[in-house]
Amino acid sequence: MARRLELGMRRGVVEAAGRGVKSRGSLDADIIIANAPDPVFVSDLEGKILRANDAVSQLLGFRQDEVLEQSLSRFISPEETREFTAALREVVERGVTRNARLNPRSASGEVIPTTLNASALRDPDGKVIGGIGILRDMRELDKARAYAESLIKNAPDPVFVSDLEGKILQANDAVSALLGFRPDEVLEQSLSRFISPEETREFTAALREVVARGVTRNARLNPRSASGEVIPTTLNASALRNPDGKVIGAIGILRDMRELDKARAYAESLIKNAPDPVFVSDLEGKILQANDAVFALLGFRPDELIEQSLSRIISPEETRAFLAALREVVERGVTRNARLNPRSASGEVIPTTLNASALRDPDGKVIGAIGILRDMREYEQVVRDLEQSKSELQEKILDLEKFEEVVVGRELKMIALEKELESLRKELGRPRAGRV
Repeated sequence: MARRLELGMRRGVVEAAGRGVKSRGSLDADIIIANAPDPVFVSDLEGKILRANDAVSQLLGFRQDEVLEQSLSRFISPEETREFTAALREVVERGVTRNARLNPRSASGEVIPTTLNASALRDPDGKVIGGIGILRDMRELDKARAYAESLIKNAPDPVFVSDLEGKILQANDAVSALLGFRPDEVLEQSLSRFISPEETREFTAALREVVARGVTRNARLNPRSASGEVIPTTLNASALRNPDGKVIGAIGILRDMRELDKARAYAESLIKNAPDPVFVSDLEGKILQANDAVFALLGFRPDELIEQSLSRIISPEETRAFLAALREVVERGVTRNARLNPRSASGEVIPTTLNASALRDPDGKVIGAIGILRDMREYEQVVRDLEQSKSELQEKILDLEKFEEVVVGRELKMIALEKELESLRKELGRPRAGRV
């Protein structure tokens, strides 16, 4: 906008042809200034205000006649007057100045924070005769900035602000507590002071990602503390933008990973030394880690399993079943006794059961599964033996039942014969009729 005003003013800031009539360019500039939404003024090289639009009056609370033909020094401090004069010199030399800070005092006495963008006002010969200034009311932005600074200062996590070269502009107490440095030992220092050259390159790459995408996630940094300890951290960073929306730096949040790394090392130790086959997979079924018991069970070397999909050692149907188990892990955090029959290096199909629990990232999001396999061969052999014993027992029971039938039949025949003998004895012992 300042450029448009400059062009208009250059076409006619003096009366045309000595007739007291303003040129078309001057009228265009007047219209643009009058209708600009931002406060716009025109001053000479001594800082006297020649023109100002209504937005200037609204901002400062002065009438037009209280602003025009007045020196800016009436509204700003002596120090800021010197800064404005320096800004005017920059306008003369370079044609423009950007984001100079001015804090004019309003009619009510309020000091209003503003930024000034100014461009050159030139006469028809191209000579700089003044400046066209556009003020931006920074009160809301300063409130937002103060709120953001308060959030940073009081954040429980270590938070810092850096420019795009990695220089630390602001850091909260948690950063000092983490690294053991005083604030004056951190501020205005390059991050390269605290991290290795390789990590400096990674941080620079993360800054490029912030510029391109507005955010970066879980970059690893291992800053060295005042005591010399290397502290594992993760960095989440978002873009720091100027009032025009341009990325001018990054707001970084560090997460101390020492306790988490200890917990991870402990978990890896548990996995490594577990007597049962234990593996870790991502949500697509790729094996990320496995202990020696897995290799002993399947007969594969570590390089033949790690980074391989489980579908390599199980059937397509079981792959679908395993992915369904992973979905259950995501939804419920655990799955129980899923059946898997992986094929070993020798080609043997090994019956197993899978119990799996969720693997989560530091934010609690499920990123995979920790699976424990149970070799079911001995169990199934016991079951087969029991089935065989049961079958043999049933056969023996049938034999006994047949034998019982034979024995019972003989006993019944013996009973019948005994009854018949008893009946004969009774008949032989009975006196016959007619005998004395």
